Amino acid sequence: MLSEFFELVQFLFVVLFTTFLFNCVEYDVLFANKFINHTGSSHPERNKVTLPDAILPTEQCTARIQKNGWIIFLLTMAAVFWVYRLVKVICNLLSYWEIRTFYIKALKIPTVELCNYSWQEVQARLILLQREQQMCIHKKELTELDIYHRILRFKNYMVAMVNKSLLPVRLSLPLMGDTIFFSQGLKYNFEMIFFWGPGSLFQNKWNLHPKYKRSGSRLELARQLSRTVLLIGIANLLLCPFILVWQILYAFFSYTEVIKREPGSLGARRWSLFGRLYLRHFNELDHELQARLSRGYKPATKYMNSFTSPLLTVFAQNLAFFSGSILAVLIALTVYDEDVLTVQHILTAITVLGIVVTVCRSFIPDEYMVWCPEQLLQCVLAHIHYMPDHWKGNANKSETRDEMAQLFQYKAVFILEELLSPIITPFVLIFSLRPRSLEIIDFFRNFSVEVVGVGDICSFAQMDVRKHGNPMWLSEGQTEASVYQQAENGKTELSLMHFTITNPHWHPPQDSSVFISHLKEKVQHDAATGPPAQHLLSDTPLCNSLLSNESTNIPENLIVSLLTRSALPGSLLTGRDGRFGQSCSTASAAASVLASLSSTHHPTRTRSHTLLVENGAESSLYRSDRTIMEESTSASAGSGRSLLLANFASTEMSLHAIYMHELHQQSAQPQYMAQGSQTLSSVTEQPTAPVPPLTSPETLTAYSQLHLGGWAEESEGEDPITDPQEPQDHEEEVPSKMDRVSVLNI
Repeated sequence: MLSEFFELVQFLFVVLFTTFLFNCVEYDVLFANKFINHTGSSHPERNKVTLPDAILPTEQCTARIQKNGWIIFLLTMAAVFWVYRLVKVICNLLSYWEIRTFYIKALKIPTVELCNYSWQEVQARLILLQREQQMCIHKKELTELDIYHRILRFKNYMVAMVNKSLLPVRLSLPLMGDTIFFSQGLKYNFEMIFFWGPGSLFQNKWNLHPKYKRSGSRLELARQLSRTVLLIGIANLLLCPFILVWQILYAFFSYTEVIKREPGSLGARRWSLFGRLYLRHFNELDHELQARLSRGYKPATKYMNSFTSPLLTVFAQNLAFFSGSILAVLIALTVYDEDVLTVQHILTAITVLGIVVTVCRSFIPDEYMVWCPEQLLQCVLAHIHYMPDHWKGNANKSETRDEMAQLFQYKAVFILEELLSPIITPFVLIFSLRPRSLEIIDFFRNFSVEVVGVGDICSFAQMDVRKHGNPMWLSEGQTEASVYQQAENGKTELSLMHFTITNPHWHPPQDSSVFISHLKEKVQHDAATGPPAQHLLSDTPLCNSLLSNESTNIPENLIVSLLTRSALPGSLLTGRDGRFGQSCSTASAAASVLASLSSTHHPTRTRSHTLLVENGAESSLYRSDRTIMEESTSASAGSGRSLLLANFASTEMSLHAIYMHELHQQSAQPQYMAQGSQTLSSVTEQPTAPVPPLTSPETLTAYSQLHLGGWAEESEGEDPITDPQEPQDHEEEVPSKMDRVSVLNI
């Protein structure tokens, strides 16, 4: 709530300060191009120009503003928009007050203690309250999945549309080629068209319009949606100049000081808005997604930094040398005589040269860096859980790096996208989204289901393997989904595993339980044929070097150790019979560790393995006698232990992601080999015919409310009232309270 208030203050400040700079400052006096006579003043000997000399009197400033019709028009529009936002803030304030009362009186959580409660604790109290007071009259009990569905209703639709390549976010731009464009402004327009704007598909926050559930009028509904998109696109086109001016002003006031203080900040990376939707699980809350991507930030940065250009490095080294030499001379002259600073543009030269040197150094790689892109990409996958099939084995290719850059972009690219958004967004809506109107209507009709006590939700969010499973992702024989109904990239299966591990009290439906049991049996089988976990995590020199810092995150060390040992030569590993064997696959290594975490007896433990068990890092998926929830709420368990258990739950999901991707690659490889053999046989039978191309692995499938301050650097919730969200920490750091919850509106 406080952030919304300061957004209003920021908007007011930017408008008034910009108006003052354009109309109330005498720049000829400020730049000493106009002589000021101080003879009539009380200090006639004063010749230096002061700041009040460059500011016009109030009467003259007001007269300038009144004479400029454009200024009056822009100020009027800004005032109308500000009043509109003020009304929304007041309405949100009333809702926040109701939520505060609900937390205090119903959930028995004092306001001062709210930040110390984990989301699991709040969710448990909410489920218990439903049993006692029957808040939702349509069903007796609320499940964890019901709560997630109500909070993430619209977000699940957006994740599904990105997964099914329905949103037109892949564009071919001049000089940039094929690129992903998905800005805050474009996302705002998508959500307005689909969910809450005039003519949207939803009639309220929980129900789809009944007419969109019937197939008889799909063509007419597609024409209506096309007209709505056209009108909104034209409105964006008319407002483009004003929005563009605001974006430029906001970017200038926000980033100029940062660039001057830390020029290298533009070279820092962030997870793109498209990447957040592409990598998001179904039913994953904002704070859960933020914590997961924060863990993957450092591995992703290391992977992207492992690509260097020798030519660019040489050029940057020499440019840094020349610029640094001139800068050193100027600084030395300034130290010798400070009057050097009075020379025209000397401060500008020092600032620009300092920025050039800093930028050049960012292109010079660390001379001690070891280039191992495949292992780094595996470390990234352990946290982000999704990647296209053709990245496997091609981590050293520039094409893979370019596609990764679409998910993990430079901050400078983010700023540029937001600045270009007012120009590009109208054309995306008019020429790219409108032709897909019929596909969108069919999507919402085919993939919307009504759940009692919840409302209409995206059917993909039910994580039903039978309806939306992919046979290439361990659900063969369990799914009846067609290609159109299947989720891409194993989204259904991975989301199911993530939700099961995150919510150990949840009882999945029968079909989902069968899939989980099948996966458990597969893990146990592969673990029996693979090397013991104690050998994978034993204290070798390489593992010791990676695990030398005891203050680092133990789950993170476990993943690094696993990936390191699975890549070692076979002579360094022993089988379960004690003899030296061949190098193990990553799948068998992950299965061994997962099975080891689920066991209760550990006769032989290494240092890292002992730390895991001593800290209670037993697998939530395979425990039957207790759960993470029970341990975190027990009398002996504090908030630190709850946070540690959540970290290990994240580690378990990382291991499952690695394991499932490896099995998917193994199941997909015979298909590609069969296609290759068919191609070879066709060439043998018809030697004069041209060789048909091999079927390539699946490519990146993602085709896909603005804040008052122009845009937000982090993904914001669709509704600040109903979405419990983690405070947005800097992405380089793992949030210290990753499972903190703010509010929930049922």
